[in-house]
Amino acid sequence: MDVNDYCNNVTVELAGWKAKVYDVVRKLDKMSTGDKEKVVPEVNELHIILEELGDRIEKLKKECPTSWAPERTEIEKKVGYLRTKLDKVWNTISPSDIGG
Repeated sequence: MDVNDYCNNVTVELAGWKAKVYDVVRKLDKMSTGDKEKVVPEVNELHIILEELGDRIEKLKKECPTSWAPERTEIEKKVGYLRTKLDKVWNTISPSDIGG
């Protein structure tokens, strides 16, 4: 796989994660204040992650570095962290809190 294909694949994967996180954040933002108190720090962090994902996607669209080792490691860590964070949010609230 050449570098441009890799960049395109990573862009697609990150865009998918951004869509998933946005959907979660949108639902959490609609929660009542009392229910949202349980997950405020996580929701705020998810907003930051959304911005970071958007920045990373834009960077990948504009430039595709020839050496991906450092960035690839960073992206893989962020995706792993994101999975953990989303699991924590879902374990903290019930589906009925967000209209599920």
